[in-house]
Amino acid sequence: MLEKSIIALASFTLLLSCGPEKASENLSNSEVTAPSPVTWRMTSTFPSSMILLGTLGKRLEETVSLATQGSVNLRFYEPSVLSPAFESFDAVSYGAIEAAWSTSGYWAGKVPALQLFTAVPFGPAAPEYLAWYDYGGGREFFEEIYKKHNIHGIICGMTPPESSGWFKEEIKTLDDFKGKKIRFFGLGGKVLEKIGASPQLLAGGDIFPALERGTIDGTEYSMPAVDLGMGFHQIAKHYYFPGWHQQSSMFELIINLDKWKSLTEIQQKQIDLACSSNIHYGLSYGESLQYDALQQIEAKGVTLHTWSPEILAGLEKAWNEVAIEISDEDPDFAKVWASLQDFRKKYKTWSDVGYIKE
Repeated sequence: MLEKSIIALASFTLLLSCGPEKASENLSNSEVTAPSPVTWRMTSTFPSSMILLGTLGKRLEETVSLATQGSVNLRFYEPSVLSPAFESFDAVSYGAIEAAWSTSGYWAGKVPALQLFTAVPFGPAAPEYLAWYDYGGGREFFEEIYKKHNIHGIICGMTPPESSGWFKEEIKTLDDFKGKKIRFFGLGGKVLEKIGASPQLLAGGDIFPALERGTIDGTEYSMPAVDLGMGFHQIAKHYYFPGWHQQSSMFELIINLDKWKSLTEIQQKQIDLACSSNIHYGLSYGESLQYDALQQIEAKGVTLHTWSPEILAGLEKAWNEVAIEISDEDPDFAKVWASLQDFRKKYKTWSDVGYIKE
């Protein structure tokens, strides 16, 4: 089914790209005009065995080949096989590797604005996030920022909300965060730092040993279906929701800009098509997995907690301060943040009347 639908859509993309009066002629001459097949190495910051975070990258390997009918082939490489996971940005920028599967928040130390294209604390859920990205100016900022680094970026996957952490001890007040060493990702980590915690950014494979040894007191990583496989329940028995720092998460395919420009317009559109399919799959499949995962986690003796309104209010206040501080330091962050804020104000008019409040 996947193969048939991707090939059909790829053919449709081909027709649209050349116009109705040229479609028949171009398709009949496809053997003459077909570009030579290319094979690119795609390093990943997530292992292929990891549900959604990694498997979406492996799925992309298949869908790009199908969508381009074999004219572009991505070869998925596990983290650190071609380069250290957190050095993928530079490897793609310099052309040492053609492409990478990742999420842009990992490049915060190089380009702070890119964090806003992974997840935003107290930020939009997937429909609103995609609306801003596709039709509110987000894509233009994303591509413009990456172009400065000789990279073409494509949002190529999306997942549902995450949890907001596993802790060995219960967190009852905002003060309970103070002094705790917590593995935390992206802008959410800046928020925890603001309220007195000590956030650590660790790669996925390093989190469990750190939690086990007591190097960290708690951790967030992903949604329940992913966290279950990480084994955190063996050590930390307090699991918190909602994921205030990541109400939805975007994933990316980044491609060396020179390599991207070497493709035909049709090939580029077919890769965009494969990424759109990946976004759809990540959201629908991701939402379907969480109930069973939560049931299994509770069965292992874990207590599920919901943050109090007071704690959430304190975290949101800290986030607003962090956003202002980063905006003052980085012009690109300021522009992207202003764009998202403006869109969200307009969107709220619709969401307030269009959606049932539970």
